[in-house]
Amino acid sequence: MTHEADPQRPPAQGPGAVPAPLRAAGLLVLAESLVLVGMAVTFVVDVVRGAAPHLPSALALAVFFVGFALMLAGAVRALWRGQRWGRGPTITWQVLQAASVLTFAGLPTALVVLAVVVAVAVVIGILWPASRDYASGTRAPSAVM
Repeated sequence: MTHEADPQRPPAQGPGAVPAPLRAAGLLVLAESLVLVGMAVTFVVDVVRGAAPHLPSALALAVFFVGFALMLAGAVRALWRGQRWGRGPTITWQVLQAASVLTFAGLPTALVVLAVVVAVAVVIGILWPASRDYASGTRAPSAVM
C-alpha cells in the first residue's frame, strides 16, 4: 500500500538529513541565542545587585533578549524540520546584528569581526542551494546529491 506524500511537508529522512550548511548555520544561530540569554541574565543580575542604572530598561531588555533567543531557536527548529518560515527571522536577525555591531563605537575589533563573520556565514548557510531546497520541501533526487 502506498501513501501519497503531503506536499506541505518534506519527505521523512533519517538522522543527518539536514544539509551541512544549514546545520552549521543553525548551530551558529543557537550559539547566538545562548549569548542573548547570557546578556539577559547579566541584566537581571545587575538589577538584583542594584547596579542597573535604570531598572525598567534593564528588565525590558532582559525580557526582549530572552524572547528573541526563543524566537531564533524556534526558527532554527523550523528550518531543520524543512519549514521555510524560519528563514525570515533568522536572516533579519543577522542583518540587524551586523548593522548594530558595525555602528557601536568602542567595541573591540575582534568582536566586530566575529559578529559580522558569523552573520555572513549564517546567511550563506541558510541560502545555500541544498539548504533552500531542504527548507522548501523541494529536494533533488538522492542520486543527484
